[in-house]
Amino acid sequence: MRNPTPLNHARLPTIRDVAAAAGVSPAAVSRHLNRSVVLPAETASRIDSAVAALNYRPNIQALRLSRGITQMIGVVTPDIAYPFFAMIASAAEEEASRFGYSVVICNTRNQIERELDYLDKLAWRHVDGLIFLTNHADDGTLGKRLERLQNVVLLDEDVAGTVAPKIFIDNHMGGLLATRHLIEQGHRRLAHVTGPAGVMSVKERFAGFRQAMAEAGLPVDEALVKFGAYDEAWGAEAFRQLFALAERPSAVFLASDALALGMLAACRAAGVAVPRSLSLVGFDDLPFVRYLDPPLTTVRQPAEELGRCAVRRLIETLRGLPVPDRPERLPVELVVRGSVAGHGSHPSLR
Repeated sequence: MRNPTPLNHARLPTIRDVAAAAGVSPAAVSRHLNRSVVLPAETASRIDSAVAALNYRPNIQALRLSRGITQMIGVVTPDIAYPFFAMIASAAEEEASRFGYSVVICNTRNQIERELDYLDKLAWRHVDGLIFLTNHADDGTLGKRLERLQNVVLLDEDVAGTVAPKIFIDNHMGGLLATRHLIEQGHRRLAHVTGPAGVMSVKERFAGFRQAMAEAGLPVDEALVKFGAYDEAWGAEAFRQLFALAERPSAVFLASDALALGMLAACRAAGVAVPRSLSLVGFDDLPFVRYLDPPLTTVRQPAEELGRCAVRRLIETLRGLPVPDRPERLPVELVVRGSVAGHGSHPSLR
């Protein structure tokens, strides 16, 4: 091996420096380091000695890109600040690391322009695949873009017409459990406050609400069904609309814990006691809702399992393994706490 030429400390050694020191071509060094060729022992030894003498560190990202992979996964989320999405992202990062992948968090603020931008990054191979969460109805734009891409797993919400691995929770059962619980406590006049009308989870949770009402022989009063957004502001506004009615509800099933937080705040501001004057059931089971006053009865979503399952399905897709051709549904459960009180006896329960 030739004596390595002293390098300017202002720059790091390159593969060409290693090649010159070892007396081989840069391509030979690259293939040796990539383990894509078996060189004669004497040649391999010269390269290894040059690498050690120069303290050469391969550009791992460049090596990955040369193979057409990045070993990076993007998690596209509507709002990383919201605990439910943060729990998904954290679990996904932990699971991805088990497979040797890093995770890039892509926060869209639920804006379609930002969602499309991250899909473009997949198309340009900035990441190997995406776990994609959206929280708004699609006008066809997202669906058309997703049709042209591979290595995407849809999580939590659907994009109609998209052929891809999909992992959702049992929204319908969640709506059914929440509403049945209120009816079993004797409530007859029930309201439902939920998110955007065109979103899958909204439609499915509302369907569960309607089924429970039908089972109990109770009509669904359309004046008590409020579509809007999955946020605290809409929960507070929905309370004001409901309590402006001549006939107010005695209980509300809210399709997210954020909506429940907004309604709880509005109740306190209006002097409405929960659960004595109004019973509430949320949906999510965010970590802090057990510490509210009163602790929130809610439907628990398996957020962390959603993140882990999405990573496993994406890794299987990247490896060319078969994946389920139908959406996977993870179970939910009702967590009973202190935000629901009895309201007399219901005729159908006698």
